[in-house]
Amino acid sequence: MTYCLAIAIDDGLCFISDSRTNAGVDNVSTYSKLHIFGESGNRQIMLLSSGNLATTQAVVAKLKKDIRQDSPVSLMTVSDMEEAADYVGEVSSSEQDKHRSDSGKAFEASFIVGGQVCERTPKAYLVYPQGNHITTSADTPFLQIGESKYGKPILDRIISLESSLETAVLCGLVSMDSTMQSNLTVGPPIDVVLYHRDSFEISRQYRFEENSEYLKQIRESWDARLKEAFANMPPIAWSANWDDNSQIIPENNGSTAETVPKR
Repeated sequence: MTYCLAIAIDDGLCFISDSRTNAGVDNVSTYSKLHIFGESGNRQIMLLSSGNLATTQAVVAKLKKDIRQDSPVSLMTVSDMEEAADYVGEVSSSEQDKHRSDSGKAFEASFIVGGQVCERTPKAYLVYPQGNHITTSADTPFLQIGESKYGKPILDRIISLESSLETAVLCGLVSMDSTMQSNLTVGPPIDVVLYHRDSFEISRQYRFEENSEYLKQIRESWDARLKEAFANMPPIAWSANWDDNSQIIPENNGSTAETVPKR
């Protein structure tokens, strides 16, 4: 399985991905799912991949080949990130069609492509297996592919367009850790790239291995803070301070039990 995340905020972009492609009792395989295509001073484009490994490798190989051969259309010639998303979608659809089985089964892949081209606004797009795409918004300034459900709640609560890149990367790492805790098929190494708006250079890049002490500190700190917050939640007995106690009726034994109010 896979978990990849892109966060697009006013300050720039943050990309985070795991690298696990297979996880068995005695067989764990890894493969980088984050790829960087850049030209200093002109453009920086990052690609995250999820889905059939053969398809994602074929797409990345095609993207690199088009650049190497100076093709009329490549990530080095697109005029903005929307055009980049269109191009990635076309390449992905083409590679899937090549390997579609006789039964019609497709070896699907999804991608997140993001970055900045020339003086255009930095953006990120999620490219579906069908080749179409969506982008981030003020309400949802992040995109996920792969095993997304476990890491989404903290992103919904914390990330906004006004968040700093430091906040974005920390929130993204907690999102990744939450996913790894709930799904063993998502795991290290964890790749991280930060891009500051209008810099046209990769600001910072990290790769955290399984034995990373920093990842361990992130996990332990988050666990401790969650337990502390839970311990400080208002007891159920305090509900009468805010709610109508007519919804609580005595049981036969004299204790109380909550009941669902009649409609």
